Amino acid sequence: MTAHPTPPYQRIVNDIRQRIAEGQLAPGDRIPSTRQIAREWNVALATATKALTVLRQEGTVHTRARVGTVVAPVQERPGAARHTGKAPGAERELSRDGVVRAAIAIADAEGLAALSMRSVAARLGTAAMSPYRYVNGKDDLVLLMADTVLGELSRPAEAPADWRARLEAGARALWALHRAHPWLAQTGPLTRPLLLPNMLAYSEWMLSALDGHGLDPATMLDINVLLYAHVQGLAIHLEREAQAQSATGLSDQQWLDTQTSALTRLIASGAYPTFARVVEGCGAAGYDLDLDALFELGLRSLLDGLPMLIETGRTNHRLTP
Repeated sequence: MTAHPTPPYQRIVNDIRQRIAEGQLAPGDRIPSTRQIAREWNVALATATKALTVLRQEGTVHTRARVGTVVAPVQERPGAARHTGKAPGAERELSRDGVVRAAIAIADAEGLAALSMRSVAARLGTAAMSPYRYVNGKDDLVLLMADTVLGELSRPAEAPADWRARLEAGARALWALHRAHPWLAQTGPLTRPLLLPNMLAYSEWMLSALDGHGLDPATMLDINVLLYAHVQGLAIHLEREAQAQSATGLSDQQWLDTQTSALTRLIASGAYPTFARVVEGCGAAGYDLDLDALFELGLRSLLDGLPMLIETGRTNHRLTP
């Protein structure tokens, strides 16, 4: 019988494991990016991505914000539990909260795509099936993670009496939370809201600011959703940028630098005169796309547009086709 050849992605995995075992790559050292792997091993980007995914899922590497994919600490790697001095009954000390917290730590460091029940078990140093004793699966786990971090929302102990100050405090708290946990924006579409206790607590805070101003229920809900969508819509790009940086090995500025020639050609074509004039008006420093600045501009614009509704108690007249 002819033996099946080792798949290309597995050869990459084995090679990187060997480099780590031999000390060529130490804990904290950067792993080659997806493109670097594709060039070095002469494989497609999809194959390189699969190899890195396997290494992340097994806990050999993890993604560090603003750094990229690095070698994981020894205690987080496969089989590390055998050398950590854990007591034989350590698995019995697991809890639902412990599983959820481990999952949050993985998602914070590597993104939601890197999260799996197996990676949680590896982080906890326990058997692969152990987390299933506390959660039904990844979907259930993600909901628990979202509810847990939403419980961290920081709001003033005493709610501001002014409706605008209350809405602003809620929006800023939600933005700060997404900043701390970028994966949160990836947990579900706006049209399928997370019906979680701590999500409803956030909505309660926002809706109470709108209550008592003569607004009809649909308008109140629309305003709450609109402010949430502003935060979520920007926050989605926090994790996307981290993923892009990990895949390419380039920061956002480094990537932009590679696009200079293409941008110059587009401006020089004369087909986009307004765009060319605006870009050139930014000067030599260029335009700095800052998500925090966009959040501030958007929040201010939204809040500035609400007084007509809030102060007059205007009802919701939705346009219909």
